[in-house]
Amino acid sequence: MPVELSNKYACLIPLCPLVAARSTGSLSFFFPKVTKSLRRLCAAFNTFSLTVAMFVSFALFRQQTATHSIQQFLWARIPKSDFRLKIGFLVDPLTLAMSILVTTVGISAMVYSDSYMCHDQGYARFYAYLSLFTASMLGLVFSPNLIQIYVFRELVGMCSYLLIGFWFARSSAANACQKAFVTNRIGDFGLLLGLLGIYWVTGSFEIFELCDRFLELSNNGVIDPIFANTIAPPLFLGPVAKSAQFPLHVWLPDATEGPTPISALIHAATMVAAGIFLAIRIFNLISTLPPTMYTISWVGGITTLSGATLALAQKDLKRGLAYSTMSQLGYMVPASGIGASRPALFHLITHAYSKALSFLGSGSVIHSMEEVVGYSPTRSQNMFFMGGLRKHMPITGTTFLLGTLSLCGMPPLSCFWSKDLIITESWLRSPYLGLITSTTAGLTAFYTSRIYLLTFEGNFRANQMNFIGSNNYFPSENTITSWGGARTESLATQTINNVTSITDVEQNGITESGNLVIPRPPEGDSINEEVNRIHPERNLLYPRESKFCMVLPLIVLAIPTAFSGLAGVDPTQKGTGLDLLFDWLISIPSFYETNKYLENLMEILKSSIPSLSLSLIGLAISLSVYGGSIKPVDTKVFGNLNLVSKNLLDTSVSSVRDWSINQGYIDYYYDLYIIQGINFIGKLVSHFDQWVIDGFVNGIGVSSFFSGESIRHGKNGRISHYLLGLVIGITLPVSLVVDFPIPPLP
Repeated sequence: MPVELSNKYACLIPLCPLVAARSTGSLSFFFPKVTKSLRRLCAAFNTFSLTVAMFVSFALFRQQTATHSIQQFLWARIPKSDFRLKIGFLVDPLTLAMSILVTTVGISAMVYSDSYMCHDQGYARFYAYLSLFTASMLGLVFSPNLIQIYVFRELVGMCSYLLIGFWFARSSAANACQKAFVTNRIGDFGLLLGLLGIYWVTGSFEIFELCDRFLELSNNGVIDPIFANTIAPPLFLGPVAKSAQFPLHVWLPDATEGPTPISALIHAATMVAAGIFLAIRIFNLISTLPPTMYTISWVGGITTLSGATLALAQKDLKRGLAYSTMSQLGYMVPASGIGASRPALFHLITHAYSKALSFLGSGSVIHSMEEVVGYSPTRSQNMFFMGGLRKHMPITGTTFLLGTLSLCGMPPLSCFWSKDLIITESWLRSPYLGLITSTTAGLTAFYTSRIYLLTFEGNFRANQMNFIGSNNYFPSENTITSWGGARTESLATQTINNVTSITDVEQNGITESGNLVIPRPPEGDSINEEVNRIHPERNLLYPRESKFCMVLPLIVLAIPTAFSGLAGVDPTQKGTGLDLLFDWLISIPSFYETNKYLENLMEILKSSIPSLSLSLIGLAISLSVYGGSIKPVDTKVFGNLNLVSKNLLDTSVSSVRDWSINQGYIDYYYDLYIIQGINFIGKLVSHFDQWVIDGFVNGIGVSSFFSGESIRHGKNGRISHYLLGLVIGITLPVSLVVDFPIPPLP
């Protein structure tokens, strides 16, 4: 007989990581030397605390399958005033499902970080930040009112700032965390305006209460529709920033400057999902406003397509995955905008596990690449320096392939089922959105399989790049690693850093900049064989499989990546309302429903043939271009085209490549019009303050000084001079005021 657990114990879920974060942070601050010797114990304590939170989440979620209850536990924060604010926590299937997602991915990131961050001086500090972030996210999930959600969103933003800029000594990391902080403040300001507008209309911050009041007032015609659709879009501006939607998505690719476990936790499963969670939580409110829903759906549609195009030609492994996250989050937003909240949440969960697996797999690759090429993001994260890693890292390669196929939308993996639901709903509600989501499915299959093929298939290219990029093959030098320590590199320092395509090396023999002429090996002899022939005493280095603590989370995350989609398919094919969404979250097909369940799966497979065909086409093109030895696109795939078609194709491929590498030129225009515009206005204000405000004040001071000096020189101590001045000072004003009659001339 299982032990029943009261829903009151749900408060332990955010409290456990919060206590761990506070204990670790206090110990690190007050007793740094003791913390350094007990840092593994601190990591174990943080991991254990989050594990307790995970088991409580599973226990309460299991009870939901029987009770289907929704409970709130509130305490009056401001009881003696007209404005009453209560704080507490809300327990329902949606919060518990998100709690399970956050805790499971968080534990995987913590176990993974033990090996990934083991040499870092800020090891204990990293775990304190990690637990604080997890506690903030769990507090957001369990919040029963919008004020509490807003407070925890700010804590999540603060923790993301600390984690993205964890290696703050690197200018790129410092700039990235500032960019993320400022961009999210724009969204949070809009969210604050929306909260105030909603409170003005409904007089409440409680989620269920304000949704019911708003719906009632709208049905009674009390609320002006124009005013309602004016205050709702700013409310959505918060999810736009947090979930990296266009045009506030620019922080997400740069945020990969933080440690890779942070990318798995923040950029895949939790922080970026906070915006989608808020949209689903207040779905009953925004669903009554068709113009707002229309705006939301098209913001998501633009984001999903632009994110896919920006990921097409990325050379940085983590940036490619970041743009993929942006695109997949874009799938969830139009689903919410067209009223398909259930598929949106379904895809949020399946994508979170698949992308967390991909990010942790990329961290395993980068960690191993640093042992070969040294710590340099232009080399250790450049996919064109990789290749053939599946032979040297079989577990990482296999699990990464599983995540890749899931993101490609290959059945029966998890993302296939959720993505297909969104595509189907999009075609039913809007043909244009359906076309965008279907096209993005093909692009997703292309760029995700491209990432896998460049990284894990073919031959290992770092040694080749090292040979062709330097005449001094293996000099030794001390360099700083990603953990702050020193080690000896075994490869040349003059490696090509700007290679964006193997085609540049094989076809032209020069880098993209055109400055370095690359010697080609003898005919019939590979580059690696040439290196061994010239230097037989040198042994080429290759990446190796990561340690057990890094591999274990990959294996664990591979399970929900493969099967969570099957568990989430609704065997009853009911509607998509929010109440039915709760029913779906806690529905598990019984043994007697197995046949019906399998029939439903086959129906979904049949209906998904068009979108699946696009995914297979994208996968096939990627295999033909990047499978095996990499050749130019026009000679490998389109070798039979005429000259005009080839030139047109080359121009198109070059344009897409430039668009992707330059991040869609969006950062460029932001810098040109917004940043430089603000700097120009700031300079004008500075000059106005300097020459007008300060000039007026300084002018008064200078005039007073010179007046005093002139008066001081006139004060000679003679009473006769003082009397003369007194007479002049009296008679002159009187003569100006009094009109003395002037006698006429004779």
